[in-house]
Amino acid sequence: MSIQQDSNSLDTNAPKKSGLATTAQTQRASFTTAIGLVIEREIMVRIKSKAFMISTLLSIVLFGALVAVSGSLPSLFSSTEKVAVTSAGAQAVEGIDGIELVSVDNADEAKELVKSEEVAAAVVDDPQSPVGVTVIAERSAPESLTGELSQVPTVELLDPDAPDPGLTYLIGLGLGLVFFMSAVTFGSTIASSVVEEKQSRIVEILLASTSAKVLMFGKVLACSILAFAQIGLTALSVLIGAAISGNDLVLSKVTDPIAWFIPLFIVGFVMIASLYAAAASMVSRTEDLGSTSSPIMMLIFLPYMAVILFSSNETVMAVMSYIPFSAAVAVPMRVFLGTIEWWEPLLSLLILAVTTILALLLATRIFERSILQSGPKVSWKQALSRSKG
Repeated sequence: MSIQQDSNSLDTNAPKKSGLATTAQTQRASFTTAIGLVIEREIMVRIKSKAFMISTLLSIVLFGALVAVSGSLPSLFSSTEKVAVTSAGAQAVEGIDGIELVSVDNADEAKELVKSEEVAAAVVDDPQSPVGVTVIAERSAPESLTGELSQVPTVELLDPDAPDPGLTYLIGLGLGLVFFMSAVTFGSTIASSVVEEKQSRIVEILLASTSAKVLMFGKVLACSILAFAQIGLTALSVLIGAAISGNDLVLSKVTDPIAWFIPLFIVGFVMIASLYAAAASMVSRTEDLGSTSSPIMMLIFLPYMAVILFSSNETVMAVMSYIPFSAAVAVPMRVFLGTIEWWEPLLSLLILAVTTILALLLATRIFERSILQSGPKVSWKQALSRSKG
């Protein structure tokens, strides 16, 4: 009743603009409520996208299936070959896998079977051979057979537990690919969302109810949550596939590198997502988006390529561990190689966190000053120097 009386007591001749402004201000939600609404809206829009759901399901199924069948791959590509053997030959090849023995009485009978291609090769007596037998084949002898019959010198391994160079390269390639693809894909999603809202002028309606800072933070956090969910589900499918196939490599050797990759990825992704949002706020058309987002893509791509190319160089990898855009890949690789001190991952994470906070402050400043600007694209210098829009 008192509210009604107060309303009636208002001056009806007051300017209409002032009344609307007052209404908009009183209806603004709190920071946490507003950012929650923006996050919910962004997530619901992406979840309803068929392209997003299909790509997510494909990555989960594909990676999980690859790891699950990895234990069976060697048997899929192996084959059993028939080998003719004399009595001495049978003793020489005893215990060799992948061959089926065909007994013959002498070398001449073995040669006839080889010529008729009934057997792939023959192992017969030969007193003059250092190993006591000779391998007979039509064009070339099976490498698995000659390898087992060859005399192997004594081998001394100075570091039998040293990481496999090929495996090191694959781990760097895999982690880098996950980081690069996620950053570019979800960063582009944020950028496209900002530009579409500017083109359709929805952003003006949104900014009547909340601040530009809330809008940007909400978009960044929403895409970050979706990216983490997608990566988390993919990692879970990989672990399930590894458990099914009994893949010790995934379950044991790469556990520590992945444990460091996750926090570095989370913090690094927020940094990149905020920069993409800022870059998108400087343009009004989708056609101009590439000119402002290309520098960010290069900041991701160049360190990624450097980590891949110099994965065997300890000095370069140590330097890349402290560069925010490459730390998410370089640190896990050094953990796998065992060339990193216990405190170095913590220092890299600290540097990355500080850089992310600075990137958020920079992106917020650009976003607030450019989001309502229309027409030609705004340069980085103009976005940083102009007053709030």
